[in-house]
Amino acid sequence: MRHIHEQAIVRRLQTAQGHLKKVLSMVEDDTYCIDILNQSKAVQQALRKVDELVLDRHLRSCAVKHIKQGKTDTAVNEIMSVFKRL
Repeated sequence: MRHIHEQAIVRRLQTAQGHLKKVLSMVEDDTYCIDILNQSKAVQQALRKVDELVLDRHLRSCAVKHIKQGKTDTAVNEIMSVFKRL
């Protein structure tokens, strides 16, 4: 399961990287601003999906492990700290 999650995360990061390279190229080429913004939104969406996958992986592995070990507060505090930064 972990390997599958890692592959999905890497694929999403590569997608984000490709979109970001395109944004850079568009800025350097003085592309129409709205087109740049649309491409930038694609980068942001790809990174949001990475965040979802990483959080899912964390909840299914690390958080469950903490809870089983009786460290519920640790699990909850970690997750809450992420949401507070959003």
